[in-house]
Amino acid sequence: MTPTSEPAPRADLGLIGGSGFYEFFDSADRVKVSTPFGDPSDDLVVGEVDGRRVAFIARHGQGHRFPPHRVNYRANLWALRSVGVRQVLSPCAVGSLRPELGPGTLVLPDQMVDRTWGRAHTVYAAEGPVVHVGFADPFCPRGRSVAIEAARAAGASVAADGTLVVINGPRFSSRAESLWHQQAGWSIVGMTAMPEAAIARELAMCFTTIALVTDHDAGVGGAEAVTHDEVLAVFAQNIDALKSVLRSALGSMPPSEPDATATCACRRALDGITLPFALPG
Repeated sequence: MTPTSEPAPRADLGLIGGSGFYEFFDSADRVKVSTPFGDPSDDLVVGEVDGRRVAFIARHGQGHRFPPHRVNYRANLWALRSVGVRQVLSPCAVGSLRPELGPGTLVLPDQMVDRTWGRAHTVYAAEGPVVHVGFADPFCPRGRSVAIEAARAAGASVAADGTLVVINGPRFSSRAESLWHQQAGWSIVGMTAMPEAAIARELAMCFTTIALVTDHDAGVGGAEAVTHDEVLAVFAQNIDALKSVLRSALGSMPPSEPDATATCACRRALDGITLPFALPG
C-alpha cells in the first residue's frame, strides 16, 4: 500500500472488519484521517474491489490492539463518511443463542438489543440542538437484501433475519446471562455492533452487519463455556468464505446516490433535524 497526498481518495462503500481484510485490495492507498473524536482505530485503506471504490478500516486496529469496549466507533464512522462512504458492511464474529444456528452460519440480523455501557454512543454533544435519530430498524434494508443474496449464491448457511444482542465485553456471557438472552428470544450475541450501527444512523449512513457464528453461547444445547482460542479457530476456518460473500456483496451494491436525492430511509434519517455542525464528506 502506498501513502497518499491530498486530496484523499474517495469511496462510496465502506468495510469495517479485521486486519485480514487488507488482502481484499491488489493495490490501495493508506489514508490518515483526523476527526473531532480523535484518531480512528487505524488509517483507512482505500482501493478497488471488483470495480467498486471501497474504504476499509480495521475495527480493532492492527494487531487487534483495541478491545471492543475501547474501539473509537465515532472516529471510525466519521473517517469513513469523510472520504465519501455512505454504505457500510460490517462483518463480525458472534455466538449463537439458538441450537439451529451452528458455527459457520452467516446471520443477517434485522434487529438488535444494546446491552453495552460506558461507550461514547453519539457524535452529537450535549450542547446545542438535541438530535434524536430514529432507530426502529437498525440495519439498511438494501444492504441486507444484497448481502443475503450474496451469501445464498455462495452456498453459505444463511439466516436471513434475527436479533443481535450486543454485550460490553471483553468477557463472554455467564450461563445465567446466556439463558436470559435465549429466553428473551434473541438469536446471536456479539460485542461490536453497538454503538457502531447507531453512529452510522446518526451520520445518515447505510449499515449492514454480516455476523459469522463461531460458537454456541454458554449453555445453548449443552454447549461448554466459550474460549477465545476456539472462537479464533472457527473464524479462521470460515474467513475465506466470508470474504467471498463480502466481495460479492460489495460488487452488487446499488450505486451511491447524492446526499440531497438519496431515497434509502437510512440516508434520510436526519431530514428535518437541525444539526449543531456540518457532517463531513
